[in-house]
Amino acid sequence: MKQNEDVFRELKKNIPGVKKNIFLKNYTTFEIGGPAEYFFIAKSLPEVLKAVKTAKKLKLLLFLFGGGSNLLVSDGGLKGLVVKLKNEEVSVVGNKMKAGAGIAMEKLVALAIKKSLQGLEWAGGLPGSFGGAIRGNAGAFGGEMKDSVTQVAAWDSQFNLKKFTAQECGFSYRSSLFKEKNFTVAWAVVTLKKGNKKEIADIANSRIAYRQKNHPLEYPSAGSVFKNVDVNKIPAQFQQEFASKIKKDPFPIVPAAWFIIGAGLTGKKVGQAQISEKHSNYIVNLGGASAQDVLSLASLAKKTVKEKYGIDLEMEVQYVL
Repeated sequence: MKQNEDVFRELKKNIPGVKKNIFLKNYTTFEIGGPAEYFFIAKSLPEVLKAVKTAKKLKLLLFLFGGGSNLLVSDGGLKGLVVKLKNEEVSVVGNKMKAGAGIAMEKLVALAIKKSLQGLEWAGGLPGSFGGAIRGNAGAFGGEMKDSVTQVAAWDSQFNLKKFTAQECGFSYRSSLFKEKNFTVAWAVVTLKKGNKKEIADIANSRIAYRQKNHPLEYPSAGSVFKNVDVNKIPAQFQQEFASKIKKDPFPIVPAAWFIIGAGLTGKKVGQAQISEKHSNYIVNLGGASAQDVLSLASLAKKTVKEKYGIDLEMEVQYVL
């Protein structure tokens, strides 16, 4: 116990504002997650750098996260230092926007509209942070983060800060080098195009309206649980069944929700977690759901869809334990 007190004292000396035993369910969109042993909200890049340096010095486990969407945290919580990135510094020069990873995507989209810059309007209503969107190469309505990202600074697995060109980011469908290697985005630059402010705003607002109508935003969730399915990965005997469901996002896919619906799992519950009746690729927290409830439901969906359609659904949500 004395050792823990010494560690906490050292943390407080270097990063004032650090706290102990803070429940992470209060900082994730799923509203699920046990306590962080030590927790710090970093509001600027220097604060993040200081927290990283201190954790390395004290040999603490370190976990950095942004908006808390697309994230499922263990019921048992996390050991070491957990840092919530709230570095929201942003600058606009011409058609380039440089922003801290902690800025909410909705703020970045709003700023792009204000500056009459087009290229992010597809993200209207997208939850989570800028850094998280880059990490998962978020996309919708035919647009993706990779379309506008031109430079990224990220911490590698040893928490050394490195810069990456767009080509070095390894963007793929709902993934990137950062997600595959478990790197954490610090800041990034997007290059946009000058456009008509009203037209850009109208598109962004239409995306927000679509999400409000079709997504179960009335319950806590982590967004889409599974990646949509590449048409080429659908077995030949089921191609005709799903032919009318094909979308271009950005290549031909069938939304994962259709396979979950076909497997008869819409509305299925485990504990207080439920496959949404409004959008079957969402697992929602009905109130007090545990991480294990969600994992059990996701596992059931994967198993049932595999048995019925021969398709391996890939998780889009990151599980942290």
